[in-house]
Amino acid sequence: MWRSVFLSLSNNGGVRHVATRSRLARGISSRFVAGNTLEEAVAATKELNSHGISVEMDYLGESVTDRLQAEAAVRAYLEMLDGIAASGADSQVSLKPTQMGLAIEEELCLSNIERIADKAARYGNFVWVDIEDSPTIDRTIRIYRTLRGRYPNVGIALQSYLYRTRRDAEEILSIGGTIRLVKGAYQEPPEVAFPDKRDVDRAFRLLTELLLCSGRFHAIATHDERMIQHTIDFAAAHGISREGFEFQMLYGVRRDLQERLISDGYRLRLYVPYGEQWYPYFMRRLAERPANLVFLLGNVARELLPVH
Repeated sequence: MWRSVFLSLSNNGGVRHVATRSRLARGISSRFVAGNTLEEAVAATKELNSHGISVEMDYLGESVTDRLQAEAAVRAYLEMLDGIAASGADSQVSLKPTQMGLAIEEELCLSNIERIADKAARYGNFVWVDIEDSPTIDRTIRIYRTLRGRYPNVGIALQSYLYRTRRDAEEILSIGGTIRLVKGAYQEPPEVAFPDKRDVDRAFRLLTELLLCSGRFHAIATHDERMIQHTIDFAAAHGISREGFEFQMLYGVRRDLQERLISDGYRLRLYVPYGEQWYPYFMRRLAERPANLVFLLGNVARELLPVH
């Protein structure tokens, strides 16, 4: 139930208007968002790096319908790459196709991402193309296929809760692509996505095995300890080195688990978002794991209640 509520709220313009003007809401969201500016995101990244954690930085934004907004997002990413290089931070970048103009024109989106991938290549950096809701996926994969043919420093996310993902993963693997496997965080109809969590988890495990056996480096992105343990056990049973894959998690989520993986010698990369467009991202994080809300409200209560 809570998942549906939060996903619905993520697209509610009225609630978004109120929340983005609330100091309390912005303060709560800071658990998952590194700040409004590149400087704040770089500082958060450097702090994580000091604990052995790598990063992929994301400038928040999506569903752009204006060319000037898409161009502004591209410039933000080009500046991000400059900032990462200048600071010496260990961070890749992650972007959304709809932020790059996918809803305006597919060729515009491709051109914009290519500009970022080209600059990243010159810096020796890597670009992750996020996957969004199901109506955008065919175009996103077409764009990725073109990009990967020109730039080996580009990866793509795929979502285990969609029926189609096994086929998409095999297609991406056939062109030598790099995949970040996630469960999925959009509200999808049962015609295209598994409605039962058990089926989503089963698909995630099978896709993890496919990626690990591909002989290429991929990212397993989850906070689910059962999925993480399955990945660890499967890799050990099949002689797959810890250097052959990495776990990815979200900034501010399951810090205890992050510390444990690092201490056990696994590669870990955190998705570190920043920017003013934090509301949809924040609501999807609550939808993925409603326990996050309980944790955040507990922190707020401790701050508001007097200390005796």
